[in-house]
Amino acid sequence: MAFTRKNEEAVSPVIGVILMVAITVILAAVIAAFVFGMAGNIQKSKVVAATASRISSTAVVITYNGGQDANSLNYVCWTANGANEFTMGSTAGTTTLAVGCSTTLTTGVPLQTNLIGTGYFNDGSSQIIYQHTI
Repeated sequence: MAFTRKNEEAVSPVIGVILMVAITVILAAVIAAFVFGMAGNIQKSKVVAATASRISSTAVVITYNGGQDANSLNYVCWTANGANEFTMGSTAGTTTLAVGCSTTLTTGVPLQTNLIGTGYFNDGSSQIIYQHTI
């Protein structure tokens, strides 16, 4: 019987070198991103909450529940199906919106209304704090 041997000595070192080069390239890219400021442009999200509940086929109650950044929210602009409906809070930016305040929206909210609440903060930023089809 004749036994044949394959020469597989070079497979593991080649794979090892390729992996080390790949890790080095990835590490260099991450360090370069921090050094050149590419990671510094990320804006922090605000943490606030609002809820909406339907009380009839044409009326919705909206409540501002507050959150971690409640003391910096000036007002919330609510839209129903893309039409500007109303604003909760002071648009002048002099006071913050009180936690727990609620209002009833009775016009323009038929069933399957896309309700969006955009919060405006005292640092000039804004973000959507509520979006739901109700």
